[in-house]
Amino acid sequence: MSGAEERVERVLALSRRLSDVLFADIAALDRGKPGEMRSLLPETQQLLAQYAREASAVKTGMRAIPPALRSKLKEATASLNEVLALHQRRLTRVRNATEGMIRAVAEDVEKSRRITRPYNQRAPVKPSAPMLYNATA
Repeated sequence: MSGAEERVERVLALSRRLSDVLFADIAALDRGKPGEMRSLLPETQQLLAQYAREASAVKTGMRAIPPALRSKLKEATASLNEVLALHQRRLTRVRNATEGMIRAVAEDVEKSRRITRPYNQRAPVKPSAPMLYNATA
């Protein structure tokens, strides 16, 4: 096995491991336990960095890879991209739900504060606003 073929095999193994981590994250989000997400662990971050290095090295030597192995690599890459897209959709859904809850609580607090106005009708009342992460209000 040549060096390029060994590198492709490493990329295939890394993509399987990353897919497993992402599926575990999706399962944790489905269970409502984002604290169990494995993608936040330092080991996963190192795995991602290693995958990026190996994938860029494979990309430079694509001509030396046999066609059968190249097709396996394309399939693995497409599969990983699908899992990444699913992971992103789940994270976006959870983030939107969380921000929606924060907005609802802030609006409820604002309603309760509006009820208790000062005696002076012209006194300025500063409305409260919810804290949003990664969003513009």
